[in-house]
Amino acid sequence: MIRLKNVSKKYSPSTMALQNVSLHIRPGEFVSIVGQSGTGKTTLAKLLFAEELPSRGEVIIGDWDISKIQAEDVPLLRRQIGVVFQDFKLLTKKTVSENIAFALEVSGVGSRRIQEIVPQVLKIVNLHDCGNRYPRQLSGGEQQRVAIARALAHKPKIIVADEPTGNLDTINAHEIINLLKKINEFGTTVVLVTHNREVVNHLRRRVVTLHDGQIISDEEEGRYRL
Repeated sequence: MIRLKNVSKKYSPSTMALQNVSLHIRPGEFVSIVGQSGTGKTTLAKLLFAEELPSRGEVIIGDWDISKIQAEDVPLLRRQIGVVFQDFKLLTKKTVSENIAFALEVSGVGSRRIQEIVPQVLKIVNLHDCGNRYPRQLSGGEQQRVAIARALAHKPKIIVADEPTGNLDTINAHEIINLLKKINEFGTTVVLVTHNREVVNHLRRRVVTLHDGQIISDEEEGRYRL
């Protein structure tokens, strides 16, 4: 499903974000990528959905080689990968339903199909009665659930969640993680990028730890030890 082979990412001669990273994530896994700030976690996440390209090495997502992907193929790749960010990235002047619909519209999905998908994904995140509300009318946890619903709209094989609990309190953070676990139980591969020790240690899933751009540990049912 996801394979990194000797991947390095250099932003400048003095800034090496990742160094010779090799990693294999199997279909249906739930993997936490952890480490302190500046260790390369977000860079690794960006490589997975082709926002960044590797300076060296290979990033393989299914049948896609990210290091060689053509610009016109990136939108097709991203339909297979749902992305959730720390700051939600919702459109403030659109309703909850319109935020999700817009993500489908720009991908060319027809209006009839959109009308079917939007209530389905809102039901998954338990916001089926919030479709006509605006982001400012929702709590932070609810906004993040909208972002997850939007990420699910294309029925992706992979969810990449980059610090999805970073702006949330403990209760909302655990609700978001439980939702990601539920999505994972449907068979979707989940890659969680986080520095939240409590969340990772509660999950008891695979943990990959980065330090200075390198993998220093990879443990099944691991813990965040740094």
